[in-house]
Formats: sequence, C-alpha cells, structure tokens
Amino acid sequence: MDSPEKPQIYLITPPSFELGRFPDQLARVLDTIDVACLRLDMASRDEDTLSRAGDALREVAHARDVAIVISDHQILAERLGLDGVHLTDSARSVRATRKAMDADAIVGSFCGTSNHDGITAAEAGADYVCFGPVGISGLGDGGTAETELFQWWSEMIEVPMVAEGGLTEDLVRNIAPYTDFFGIGDEIWRGDDPVAALQRLTTAMG
Repeated sequence: MDSPEKPQIYLITPPSFELGRFPDQLARVLDTIDVACLRLDMASRDEDTLSRAGDALREVAHARDVAIVISDHQILAERLGLDGVHLTDSARSVRATRKAMDADAIVGSFCGTSNHDGITAAEAGADYVCFGPVGISGLGDGGTAETELFQWWSEMIEVPMVAEGGLTEDLVRNIAPYTDFFGIGDEIWRGDDPVAALQRLTTAMG
C-alpha cells in the first residue's frame, strides 16, 4: 500500500454478516467506488465461518483488483490466498509476522491513538499503520486520534497511515489533507444504502 496523493478508501467489513447476501452488497460498492483495500474484520473466531467468508470476499475483491487482508489470522491469510494481515495488538507482533509471511504480503498495524506505537510498528516492518478512533466513541478508553497526530505523521513518517473509527463528513474534511487512507466500515454498513453513504464520505475528501 503506497502513499497516494489523495486519500483512498480502505474498506472494512461489518463484524458479522450474512454470507448469502453481503458479497453481492460488497460487489455493488466496489463496482461504484474505487477502493484500495478491503479488510475482513469479523468478530467471529470460528475457523469455518472465517474461512467461508474469506473465500467469498476474496473472489469479489480480486475480481476487481482490490487487495484483501484479514484481521489477526496470519495462517488463514496464507491458506485462503489473501493479500495480508491486519494486526490489532499495536506493534507487538509486527516483526514476527513480517518475518513469517511472504515478502510481498501486506502487514498492517492498528496503533490506536499512540504515535509511539505507530513509529514502533513502522520500524518493525509494517506496511501501514492505523490510528483511531477519530470520532468520539463510548467504547474503549474514550481516547481519540487527534488531527495533530495525522499532521505530524504525514510530515515526518513515510509509512502510509489509515484514519478509522467514528468518521463523519466533517472529520473526513479535517483529516483528508494529512492521511493516506480512510478506514470506513460501520459508517456505511449500518445504513440502508452503503453506496450512497460511502459516496458522501468520499465527496468530503475533496
């Protein structure tokens, strides 16, 4: 994932979905709006459920030249022919994962609101780092990734970054000059028209 001049869309799946319905919904989104990467981010830890979802979404994504990564499950990423893995433990397992996977595999790292964790992940070989949530949430410790974090990173660090979590049109406008990707998931899937919701957010990018 190279740094683009304008932010691109890093699409995140819902934590659960109907396998008979969601791939078609995803296909409509990918056919309408340019997406750089898709993350399979299910809450389930059932191997069969994840494998069936990974197979189905890989077919949709790869048919449209969209890379697909999976949260945390390195073995499944390799077994299912996915493009990489997204690690959710900040920088702790980046180095080992980077060493274990193919050189061309994507290894991403979610670093919350911590600039230090982001730098550590980048130094350990992460292809991108995620910061968030950007918007205020009642989950976690209530901390948010401030605009200043994205601004500093964009000026000082070459590794691409993703802004995700609680995004609104106003937040997207504020951060668009500084981030490389917007990680968008619940912001569009919880409504009736994901395509229209995503179009509104992409318009806010400028």
